[in-house]
Amino acid sequence: MEQKKSRLFVRQIEAYDDTLLSRAMEEIFNASAAIQQLTAESRVLLKPNLLAKHVPEHAVTTHPAVVRAVIRALKQRGITRITVADSPGGVYTPAVMKPLYRQSGLQAVCEEEGAALYTACEWGERACEHFDLVPRFSWIQPALEADCIINLPKVKTHVMMAMSCAVKNLFGLVPGLQKAEFHMRFPEKDHFARMLVDLCEAAKPALTIADGILAMEGDGPAGGQPRELGLLLASEDPYLVDLAVCRVMNFPPEQVAYLACALRRNLCAASLDLSLVEGEEALLLPRTDYRMPESYVAINFSGKRTRAIRWLFPWLEKCAAPRPVIARRRCIGCGKCAEICPGHTIHVSGGKASIAPQNCIRCFCCHEMCPVKAIDVKRFFAFH
Repeated sequence: MEQKKSRLFVRQIEAYDDTLLSRAMEEIFNASAAIQQLTAESRVLLKPNLLAKHVPEHAVTTHPAVVRAVIRALKQRGITRITVADSPGGVYTPAVMKPLYRQSGLQAVCEEEGAALYTACEWGERACEHFDLVPRFSWIQPALEADCIINLPKVKTHVMMAMSCAVKNLFGLVPGLQKAEFHMRFPEKDHFARMLVDLCEAAKPALTIADGILAMEGDGPAGGQPRELGLLLASEDPYLVDLAVCRVMNFPPEQVAYLACALRRNLCAASLDLSLVEGEEALLLPRTDYRMPESYVAINFSGKRTRAIRWLFPWLEKCAAPRPVIARRRCIGCGKCAEICPGHTIHVSGGKASIAPQNCIRCFCCHEMCPVKAIDVKRFFAFH
């Protein structure tokens, strides 16, 4: 018998209003078979997108009002064993995590709603039953213990992966600086994407609820600009959520490396099937003015003036590929970029960071973690 396809719930919510969010969560939870299977004894992990120390208005992190609405919907069903946890890049210790939870507003929500906020920063190993590249992962302890993972990503662009939402958010299950190790193991974008899909298949989130009320465009996931979308997206299928985000951003799914990988593995469709949408399809109309990362601006070598030097194209493309560049005037010398750099190519001297470009693998971890947006994404030249 053919397996029933997951639905995509689309709700328009213009502001982080508790009443509107609670109403939307009730509709989503009532329609979720996975949620209906939970009991009072179920241990539920809420996995937001924390990333770094940012206030909600920056659109870098999952808004605390969304997390609050999910906690309340679970409690309404008698489910109280709720833990909120994430592991951003960088050092993973209680001293580092507590200020991040406080700044993001998640600490206050957990205290007010009686949910556990995980700061012990322990981890263990999880084997992958069906994998393409990675047979086992290190995961933060709450993910190992959870009976159910509810994935709560933020809708954002991403300088390495083009976009960041459902699948990419699960990379936060990998503890701290071990993320940098994956970047070194898989510096090629396709291999890194295959790892992300393995991780998603191992995690199998019961439900994904994406915060696109205030999203991000430009050089995300931390260096872009907030973009008001007024969207809340939800599905038991994380790939379906990401396909919807691609449509909204007016970006081809096949150009998102992990979706291309999932397509090859028959885990997702080539495009969003609008018949699966529960809500107004018009809310998912492509935004033709959505700003994608500088790293995804196409380079065109097809002009008449460039045809004579076609043999140079591989070298030109490599030289023209985007890379992180320190804006020294904005750099405060905090060392966050050097701390996260997988290849240890960044050094701080005289109160300013510098990158050794010959060793840079262009993972853009430094760009993600810079607290003052002092790392730009640049091309040294381009042909049009």
